[in-house]
Amino acid sequence: MTMEGQLLKHEKLAKYTSWRIGGPADQLYIPQDRQDLVEFIKTMPESEPVFWMGLGSNLLVRDGGIRGTVINTKGRLKEMSLTDDGSVYVEAGVPCAHVARFCGERGLIGAEFLAGIPGTMGGALKMNAGAFDGETWAIVKCVDMLDRSGKVMQRKPEEFKISYRSVQGFGNEWFLSCLLMLQQGDTVASQQKIKGLLEKRGATQPTNQPSCGSVFKNPPGDYAARLIEQTGLKGYVIGGACVSEKHANFIVNTGTATAADIEALIYYVQNKVEQQHGVVLQTEVCMVGESL
Repeated sequence: MTMEGQLLKHEKLAKYTSWRIGGPADQLYIPQDRQDLVEFIKTMPESEPVFWMGLGSNLLVRDGGIRGTVINTKGRLKEMSLTDDGSVYVEAGVPCAHVARFCGERGLIGAEFLAGIPGTMGGALKMNAGAFDGETWAIVKCVDMLDRSGKVMQRKPEEFKISYRSVQGFGNEWFLSCLLMLQQGDTVASQQKIKGLLEKRGATQPTNQPSCGSVFKNPPGDYAARLIEQTGLKGYVIGGACVSEKHANFIVNTGTATAADIEALIYYVQNKVEQQHGVVLQTEVCMVGESL
C-alpha cells in the first residue's frame, strides 16, 4: 500500500511548536488520516525512534532537533463524532478546544475545561492534561492504542496508572483515539462556562505570545506561579526567553529565543525557587531532542 501522507526529511520543527522553537527532525511524517498512519507505522523498523507531536504545546524541542521519525497529527486524525450510546469519539489530532465546543453544542457537560488546554486530545491523554479543576482521564471511557507493529487495541482507563499530569502504561503504544463519557446538561450553561473559562484564560495568561502553556507542575497544596512570583522572577530574561509578566508559570519567546535560552531559564527558576522556598518545582513541559 502506498503512503498518502507527507514524508519530509531534515524538517525544522520550530514552525510546528507553540514556542516557535526547535531544531530539525531526521524525518517528519504528516499522515493523511488514521488508516494511513497505521500503514506507515507498519513500515517502521523496530529500532527507529518514533516521537509524536500534535499542536506542539507543552513541548520544548532542543536546538539540535530530534533523531528518528516525528509524526505530526496537527490537522490530521481530526475525526470527532457522537456515537450511538451518547459517548463522543475523538481522534488524537483534534484540538482540545474543539472537543469542548463540540460537546457544549450538544448539551454534553463535563468537557468544558478542555477549552483551556492549548494542545490536542492525544497530548491530553498522554499527560492527563487539566485546566480549571478538570482532568482529561476523568471523562475517558476507553482509548484506542497503536503499537509498533501497526496493531490497534482498545484499552480501559484502569489499565493505566493515572495521576496528576502523568499517565503510565504501555511504552511502545500510542494514543490513536478515545471515547469520552459525559452527562447530558444545559447547552447554554455549558457554552457560557466555556466562554467564561476562555475569558479567564485570556485575562490571566499570555495567549498572544509564543509559549508552551504551563511550564511547571503545581506542587501539592500550592501553585508554581505563586512561588515564582514570590521569588521575584516575573519578567526575568535569559536571551530571548522571559518569565511572563502576566502569569509567572509561563515562559514566553520574545522573538529571538533559542531552546537553550528557555532551558537555561527553566533551570534558573527551579534553582531560585528551591533556594528561597525549599520547593523543587517539577517541569510539566516535555523537553526532547539534542542540544547543539
